[in-house]
Amino acid sequence: MTDGIAKSRTGIDGFDELTLGGLPTGRPSLICGSAGCGKTLFASTFLINGARHYGEPGVFVTFEERAVDIVDNVESLGFGLQQLIDDSRVLIEHIAIDPSEVAEVGDYDLEALFLRLEYAVDQIGAKRIVLDTIESLFSAFQNPAVLRAEIRRLFDWLKQKGLTAVITGERGDGTLTRQGLEEYVSDCVILLDHRVDQQISTRRLRIVKYRGTAHGTNEYPFLIDEDGFSVLPVSSLGLGHMVFEDRISTGVADLDAMLSGGGFYRGNSILVSGVAGSGKSSLACMMADAACRRGEKALYLSFEESEAQAVRNMKSIGTDLGRWLTSRQLRYIAARPTFYSLEMHLAVILREVGRFRPDVVVLDPISAFLGNGQLGEVQSMLLRIVDYLKSTGITGVFTHLAHGQETQTDAGLSSLMDAWILLLNREAHGEFNRELYLLKARGISHSNQVREFVMSNDGIHLLAPYLGANGALTGSARRSEEARLRRAESERRVEVARLQGEIAQRRARALAQIEALRAEIDADASELQRLADVENDYLRQAAIDAEAMAQSRGIDHAPGITK
Repeated sequence: MTDGIAKSRTGIDGFDELTLGGLPTGRPSLICGSAGCGKTLFASTFLINGARHYGEPGVFVTFEERAVDIVDNVESLGFGLQQLIDDSRVLIEHIAIDPSEVAEVGDYDLEALFLRLEYAVDQIGAKRIVLDTIESLFSAFQNPAVLRAEIRRLFDWLKQKGLTAVITGERGDGTLTRQGLEEYVSDCVILLDHRVDQQISTRRLRIVKYRGTAHGTNEYPFLIDEDGFSVLPVSSLGLGHMVFEDRISTGVADLDAMLSGGGFYRGNSILVSGVAGSGKSSLACMMADAACRRGEKALYLSFEESEAQAVRNMKSIGTDLGRWLTSRQLRYIAARPTFYSLEMHLAVILREVGRFRPDVVVLDPISAFLGNGQLGEVQSMLLRIVDYLKSTGITGVFTHLAHGQETQTDAGLSSLMDAWILLLNREAHGEFNRELYLLKARGISHSNQVREFVMSNDGIHLLAPYLGANGALTGSARRSEEARLRRAESERRVEVARLQGEIAQRRARALAQIEALRAEIDADASELQRLADVENDYLRQAAIDAEAMAQSRGIDHAPGITK
């Protein structure tokens, strides 16, 4: 380690990251807290993971529960403790101490305990050891001086043996432990806390001290569930956001077309806000469906609808989420906002994202958390989620229940979002109609038009804006206006056809008159030509007759006739 201190990994999700490697090797660590906070489970996980994953056998020394009880308690977590015991990688040593049967006489000490522990350690070559709990061990001591001396002696003995030890202790009144000494002689002190606020329980972990190394100092929520003990270092999230150039589809072709280049940037955080019934969840489901269609994975976190309900409802708009659930491309998690505290919700969400590794995450709706804590706490939680998704390159879709046509959110996240889709319900002519407005899309040129948002059996469609005399029209008003215009257009076409017919008729009559006049002109021209020809024939014949007459009279030529 760069710290200069050897560390032993616990295998507990998140804890080894907080401590930069785990617990100090060859030194005692104290795990303290009130009853039910998870001390024994933490110690068991440390011991079992050491034997299973890190090749370090361990001894579990219990002063309260029997060995069979320890095995049964962790069996539901799938640790396989009994198999480790059979393989001589874990040894459980139950030492029962009854204070009524023990009396401090002279130099009474724990020498017999050390011999028993040494035998157990040598029996399996243990590298790790757990003492659960130290109060039971020292319950027989009434002399404070002897008690403090023996505590120090125990810790020194563990160090001399080079054992990586975890010692559990009950929290005292105003001190971390009952005796108030263990925290001072331990090299690492972990405080587990289980508190209840407004009937909601939260478990938190804090590293009180860790000699010789840097470590996280904040309180961190941790989970105890079917997967065991896990810690999420949410406060260490930074601003190293990943940036992508490729676009991803929203699953609504008309919405993609409103964005220059088509779709949003991968890794963007997209806010979908609107009043109840405006289509927020349907649009979010379409985005998850689009991710699955691309061969990616989507994680849907719902705080209002169950999985079966969402699958059924989306079928009404031609989208089958069930097939993606079957193929495990889609993971749907439904939980009531009041089921956990805010920090526990945050821990669960980040843990599920880390395990499933989705490409798209949907939180529907984030406004559900507003009744679960103070506004500042909700904003802090959501900020951490947004930062985590952006730092891991995951596209986030957040729905938010708005009140009216507002352009701000109660959760105060609008400024953190890369894109904001605003859904509206407008009342006009006795009906509500849905509208969509792309309020912002960072780094993308986009349409500023309000589109009518229509859901039908074949999906979601955005109708092009339709402007009437009094503004944009939607729903039946739009259809009525379109029908009126169709009628007007039909009447206009009939009138045009009528006028065209009349003009054609007048033109035909005019052409006929022109033809008749042309025929008369041609007849007159023919008549004139005939008369001219007759006149010419007459003159020619008269000249011939005159010439013949003149010749018959012996006249050189007829008068008036020039040869």
